[in-house]
Amino acid sequence: MPARQRTEKETVNTTLVRRFQPFFISFFICLADQVTKLFVVRFFVPGESRAVIPPAFHLTYVQNIGAAFGLFKGQQWLFLVCSIVVSGWIIRELIRREKLVTLTATAYALVLGGAAGNLIDRVRLGYVIDFLDFRVWPVFNIGDSAITIGVALLIWHSLFSKSP
Repeated sequence: MPARQRTEKETVNTTLVRRFQPFFISFFICLADQVTKLFVVRFFVPGESRAVIPPAFHLTYVQNIGAAFGLFKGQQWLFLVCSIVVSGWIIRELIRREKLVTLTATAYALVLGGAAGNLIDRVRLGYVIDFLDFRVWPVFNIGDSAITIGVALLIWHSLFSKSP
């Protein structure tokens, strides 16, 4: 194969990988979120807490019927609608915008993966499973962490970057 064709093919492959990479990241965030929650459900009863690094870090099984930090308890329809709308918007942005800065694409991927993991819980169980407990912060999960990091990256990017 001539060098020119090989270069064009490599460019196409690189472009495809770059376009789908945020979706792979989202998938793995959602998978990690769900697998860790299955572990907690299997080996803990609701409300149970076990010290991992006493006294700083525990695993505590919480069934969160609210939003972040237990706010707005009982508003499941609101959380479902918000999760679906935000996820849809992120997917549209990832598909529509061909050249996203890597930081932005990664931030979108983190938010999408975390939102998907929590959305699965809300639809399947009616609550979100939380279990990471640092005792100085409300109990949370991997999806919550991904959303928080993703939003922080988006804020950072919007404040300190000139590119979209």
